[in-house]
Amino acid sequence: MNSDSDLQIAGDILEVTHLLQTPREHPATVAEFVGLARGIAEDRSQWEHLVRYDATSRWYHRLRSGPGYEVWLLSWVPGQGSGLHDHGRSSGVLTVLDGTLTERTERGTRALRAGAQRVFAPGYVHEVVNDALEPAVSLHVYHPGLTEMPMHTAPHCEARTEPGALTA
Repeated sequence: MNSDSDLQIAGDILEVTHLLQTPREHPATVAEFVGLARGIAEDRSQWEHLVRYDATSRWYHRLRSGPGYEVWLLSWVPGQGSGLHDHGRSSGVLTVLDGTLTERTERGTRALRAGAQRVFAPGYVHEVVNDALEPAVSLHVYHPGLTEMPMHTAPHCEARTEPGALTA
């Protein structure tokens, strides 16, 4: 019968340094990619001075890259959208930094406000649009780095909802 806790008997695991994982220089898991995006979002000094707005097309800038991943900064003026697409073999994390974006998928329409994050796997089909009256800024992490963005037609994804309809 143990009168002490197992932790006291075994010792403090944090003292056994060879059992601890060393912090990674680059993310490698979904949770780490989400954490990377959140960290960048919280530190405006990493991205705010880089943002540009282009009335003719979405503006984008590769903010960072590492082994097997890329981080992109995008701006969206009112009315700009991505078109219905997927990201080929890449998974991703979409984080809205400023403003509001609308995401349309076959499951419905969702408003993404500053701070919102969406995580998606390869083959995820969606359209992202700035339906608001103010510009928006988003951060996109792709693993592996984005090499293709196949476009889709509306029949594959019933993205639009009727006015007043419930959305996901």
